[in-house]
Amino acid sequence: ADAALIERVRGADLLLVVGAQLGEVVTQGYTLFDLPRPRQRLIHVAPGIADLGKVYQADLAINAGMPQFAAAAALAAGGGGAHVGEAAAERAAYEAFSTAAPTGADLDYGAVVAWLDRILPEDAILANGAGNFSVWLHRYFRYRRFGTQLAPQSGSMGYGVPAGVAAGLVRPGRTVVSFSGDGCFLMNGQELATAARYRLDVVFIVVDNAKYGTIRAHQERHYPARVYGTDLVNPDFAAYARAFGCHGETVERTADFAPAFDRARAADGPAVIELRVDPDALSPTATVDSLRAAARMA
Repeated sequence: ADAALIERVRGADLLLVVGAQLGEVVTQGYTLFDLPRPRQRLIHVAPGIADLGKVYQADLAINAGMPQFAAAAALAAGGGGAHVGEAAAERAAYEAFSTAAPTGADLDYGAVVAWLDRILPEDAILANGAGNFSVWLHRYFRYRRFGTQLAPQSGSMGYGVPAGVAAGLVRPGRTVVSFSGDGCFLMNGQELATAARYRLDVVFIVVDNAKYGTIRAHQERHYPARVYGTDLVNPDFAAYARAFGCHGETVERTADFAPAFDRARAADGPAVIELRVDPDALSPTATVDSLRAAARMA
């Protein structure tokens, strides 16, 4: 999470929440705002009444679609105002937070996502399953059009591969890239059979850190060094892809990703790229060692 952004939200006197569900993730486990009524004045805009007042009581709840609200707000706000400079500073802070810093790892996963952000067309569809591997994607890839993201609302593992298959079937001709962690891929990776059957032009990226990273992070936070059931013995994912008649490659260095991706895009049908990432990295800012050390000091 962006610690500076969290502090700005806590210090605000007015929250204008447009489109977001005020659930566990957005509210830092329901700790960011007072329950059931935040200390700050709250205006909550959502397309439908299901999320309005579901957890937090807003001072003003607006049932509206996002394009309609944005158009109305632009007309009401006019231009300029006392907060123009502040808004520019906040935008700069967001851009800094969403820019990947070099890590020095053999395969810098943040650099891979940043490269895709630069080169993919604006209408590219990205699908992802659930797991810590998706943190890099959500932080460093900037979606530019509606209808370009497929992700599990409930945090369900195994979503990335079938979502990528669906996108390839429903939107032929669009660039489709599906992200899965290794554990996530093992749940529904057999759906490569469907992708191969229809020769779908989808690139499936498997982020392999040889563990259930999210569960391992919880273990280290609450029971440091007491690891149970989270290490994985994985197949050769590239060979697995080739067994289905798909293109398959393994990437272990940052510089090798771009040419591998170009080959995957040029392949006749689906392709799998396995990224062998640092097994100790659990998020862009946390490692197994750092979480373990923090837990022991708590």
